[in-house]
Amino acid sequence: MRVIYEDILQLISEGKKLLAVLIDPDKVVPENLYGFMQKLNQSMASHIFVGGSTVDENMTERLVDIIKKQTTLPIILFPGDVTQIAENADALLFLSLISGRNPEYLIEKHINAVSKLRDMQLEVIPTGYVLIENGKETSVQRVTQTLPLKRDNIQYIVDTAKAGELLGMKLMYLEAGSGATHPVPSEIIKKVKQVSTIPLIVGGGIRNTDQLQRAYNSGADIVVIGTAFEENEDFFNELKRL
Repeated sequence: MRVIYEDILQLISEGKKLLAVLIDPDKVVPENLYGFMQKLNQSMASHIFVGGSTVDENMTERLVDIIKKQTTLPIILFPGDVTQIAENADALLFLSLISGRNPEYLIEKHINAVSKLRDMQLEVIPTGYVLIENGKETSVQRVTQTLPLKRDNIQYIVDTAKAGELLGMKLMYLEAGSGATHPVPSEIIKKVKQVSTIPLIVGGGIRNTDQLQRAYNSGADIVVIGTAFEENEDFFNELKRL
């Protein structure tokens, strides 16, 4: 079985900056993915994340199966709910929404997932998930009924991320949210990276290579992009040249 987390650590130790493209099962028509996957395979993408806030049951497994036929990139689940766990993926981000105080997303969903994971050969990667305000309400905020952390309260964000690491998280994910009006600020990324010893993922609101490079330069090990990859042809062409 491929060990995704060890691969990530190895690539980061070699100085590689990783790019994950997020595919939301609720926003794509699986049969129409061919052109998108051709673009993705020609880009600098290193991983594919699959997941969303609200996804129909069994849709994730079907989508992963279609994606696997069109790429050799590792497919990692980024689930919004237990129903999005699919054994045919390569790994699962076991997300705990540590920026919120809704116990359902801190531990209850995880307990519910155990009965499914018990018999699956799926690599599970504990991941701290920190939602940061971006100027608009996100689907994560609506679904989880939690508030994002204030952008200007940097020390609290840093302490939250570090607390997640001390609890045993193997990845830390700073998220501005899908469709964010602006990405996670560089200062927040830098400050979190300064106290972290685990890989740092940054996503939400990144729509061009300037924002992408700014995230990397600030300390992001993995940057996640979503709809901008598909909607902005210039962005895609720039990614091919990186």
